[in-house]
Amino acid sequence: MTDGESLANWLRLTLIPGIGGQTQRKLLSVFGLPDAVFSAGSTALRAAAGDKAAGLLLDTNNDAEIATAIAWAKGENQHIVTLADSEYPQALLEMADPPTLLYVRGRLDLLNQPTIAIVGSRNPTPQGSRNAQAFAATLAQAGLVVASGLALGVDAAAHRGALSVGGRTVAFIGTGIDRIYPARNRELAHEIGSKGAIVSEFPLGTPVLASNFPRRNRLISGISRAVLVVEAATESGSLITARLAAEQGRDVFAIPGSIHSPQSRGCHQLIKQGAKLVDSARDILEEYQHVTPCDRTVAPAVTSQEPALPSEERILEQMGYDSCCLDELLVRTGMTAEALSVILLQLELEGQVARLPGNRFQRMATG
Repeated sequence: MTDGESLANWLRLTLIPGIGGQTQRKLLSVFGLPDAVFSAGSTALRAAAGDKAAGLLLDTNNDAEIATAIAWAKGENQHIVTLADSEYPQALLEMADPPTLLYVRGRLDLLNQPTIAIVGSRNPTPQGSRNAQAFAATLAQAGLVVASGLALGVDAAAHRGALSVGGRTVAFIGTGIDRIYPARNRELAHEIGSKGAIVSEFPLGTPVLASNFPRRNRLISGISRAVLVVEAATESGSLITARLAAEQGRDVFAIPGSIHSPQSRGCHQLIKQGAKLVDSARDILEEYQHVTPCDRTVAPAVTSQEPALPSEERILEQMGYDSCCLDELLVRTGMTAEALSVILLQLELEGQVARLPGNRFQRMATG
């Protein structure tokens, strides 16, 4: 790890407003290390980075921010990793714009382990959440690190899936590492920080800014061998991650869904563009010659000990796997509304059917 004095200069370089990653990399390519950057004279700095950047380098005083960051890094299981450190994720060095440094809470060793990213909708269908969790669990059981973005929906389900089997997971976030967004994932973030790793390239205190999340996404894809998109609408940020993955030479996998589901259209678009269609985690593991102890990729539903009644079987058969409304089911089954509602409730309690917004229902895959 970088020593205290050198770390201060790494932080000094990255904490100057107006000196972005491109300028930082240019300065490092010319001078070698931040120590040499700040030892250089005005003429050399102007020649390397221009008058404006040189002025910022010479005149900005960010000692307070540096001290705060160094104090943070002295906390338990908290680290600042620079481009010069062996712990820096080597996969990110293949990117055109690797972060100059990273703030990490948790296990540094996970940043250089074989990794698969799982991303998707913040508002997935119940089956989408189950798929994300089940795929993540199977991949984690096979020894892969599961990376995602700590967002609501598919991201959170993927992290939980890996943790549920004692696996390893890394969360890349779009705020300062001292902030948790969204707040609803605070408990999950705490568990990831203690058992896996949380990573941010943004300075401490960085608030929620929409422009930071595409930057976060390039790290999710950059550290991974492949990106799996579980569910995504056509305007989803997950498609940005998939595009970045393709540009970075990573594999892109997508799970197909109903042709009627808006949450599946992004995956279908990716498949049309060349993403690999998968309906089993084994499809991914076989790509990388991993052996999985379990071929189940959809979490088993809690089922009744009693055999399904004929009416239950008929409802499930008529429902198919596309979501449908109560009126459609009444027509398909020929049942009364009262009888149908009673059986739908029973199927919902058994985990065989999920109730969606708008009084719609969806059959859940059970194996």
